[in-house]
Amino acid sequence: MNFLNKRIFIAGHTGMVGSAIWRLLEARGAEQLIGVASKDLDLRDQAEVAYFFKVQQPEIVIDAAAKVGGILANNTYPYEFLMDNLQIQNNLIDSAYKCNVERFLFLGSSCVYPKNAGQPIKEEYLLTGPLEPTNEGYAIAKIAGIKACEAIFHKTGRSFSSIMPSNLYGPFDNFDLKSSHVLPAMIRKFHDSKINGNQPVKLWGTGEPMREFLHVEDLADAVLFLLEKDVVYPLLNVGTGFDIPIKKLAVMVQSVVGHEGDILWDLSKPDGTSRKVMDVSKINSMGWNNRLSLIEGITQTYKWYLKNQHRIKHVEMGI
Repeated sequence: MNFLNKRIFIAGHTGMVGSAIWRLLEARGAEQLIGVASKDLDLRDQAEVAYFFKVQQPEIVIDAAAKVGGILANNTYPYEFLMDNLQIQNNLIDSAYKCNVERFLFLGSSCVYPKNAGQPIKEEYLLTGPLEPTNEGYAIAKIAGIKACEAIFHKTGRSFSSIMPSNLYGPFDNFDLKSSHVLPAMIRKFHDSKINGNQPVKLWGTGEPMREFLHVEDLADAVLFLLEKDVVYPLLNVGTGFDIPIKKLAVMVQSVVGHEGDILWDLSKPDGTSRKVMDVSKINSMGWNNRLSLIEGITQTYKWYLKNQHRIKHVEMGI
């Protein structure tokens, strides 16, 4: 599919994922990118979204818009994570369906799979067991989006599909300790402790769980790779296929940041799922593999963080 001359709407184009996809599309020569700020379009408003699609008439839609957060945020605001994400994705999918959008790519999350799914996690494991309770609301919303796209694909043959990335990180990540995911939270904690005399860093849980991490620029590369292909699988995992214990990740981040203090583990905090690594054999068989190693990605992300600390702190303060 020659998509670079199409009208491509990236929902969530200012976020970590959406901005990475936007930058790569620009670099590849995309001619008609469409993006709109949340202050100008509330994706939770069905009428606003429907009117936007009628006026803009996108031919391809990439849904990278979502309310996201780590264990603390998901556990504290389950209703908001469920309802906001349902409204956002349902409005985008329905408007795309009614406006005859030819290609819709829905970005989900590996948390849609059962808490105790077999490892590595295959796409077929969806809805085969209970979810991880700490982010159940977010996961249920994402599952609804997957099933909506799958229904359109099977009913009409139109190219509506979903990709499930593993844990993402990279430039423009969320480093707010109240709502961030594990890797950016570690970068922030180790950096803050480093500049305050290498104070000890306290991290959640036991450090024993295994997690897989994918740099957001690798995800963007996978998105463009899939836009060039016919939809064979309505649901595809995207990741590295390799996981790492959280304790080992902490040591790796500590080394990159240059923190020289102790690491303390708060055993009163939850670990979440014990292991989560994606089976990426389907997308690998199509010819795609990730490029950045974890240490390369963490180093690049920390360099970006150092250059953007002032902007990040102003955003957190609401300035």
